Amino acid sequence: MDIRLARIDDRLIHGQVATVWTKSMNINRILVVSDTVAQDMLRKKLLIQAAPPGVKVNVITVDKMIQVYPDERFDSSFRVMLLFTNPEDVERVVRNGVQLETVNIGGMSFTQGKKMITNAVAVDARDIEAFKYLDSLGITLEIRKVVADSKVQLMEQLKKEQML
Repeated sequence: MDIRLARIDDRLIHGQVATVWTKSMNINRILVVSDTVAQDMLRKKLLIQAAPPGVKVNVITVDKMIQVYPDERFDSSFRVMLLFTNPEDVERVVRNGVQLETVNIGGMSFTQGKKMITNAVAVDARDIEAFKYLDSLGITLEIRKVVADSKVQLMEQLKKEQML
């Protein structure tokens, strides 16, 4: 499996993902990795329908991602974008053998108990713990909503916000 982009974006498939990211990364498959979304049949159906032409979408659980990752049937012809809704799921797949070099953080909405660190990213203590684990493995964590944006290093932003 050729993972071209691992992205956290709680909006999942939307205009930027469907058009710009898939083209710029030459993606032919989007795997939405989320236990919650995989159980929501309506949301799952809508995400599959939102796929750009030539790109297949699968919505799978975190455990399914861990299971299929080493499968030889998913060789380098699968040019994949992994979409997650939160960093905890990314941490879970990495702890279970999925190898990532970079994680792009596109959008994490504000909810009760979270703090905005950019105009599109809000985090809480659990998110920070997951990011610290990923960072400890040398995985690059970059905040970038769209391809054309400048990369902002997440860990530097957390330090700047006095959250580390």
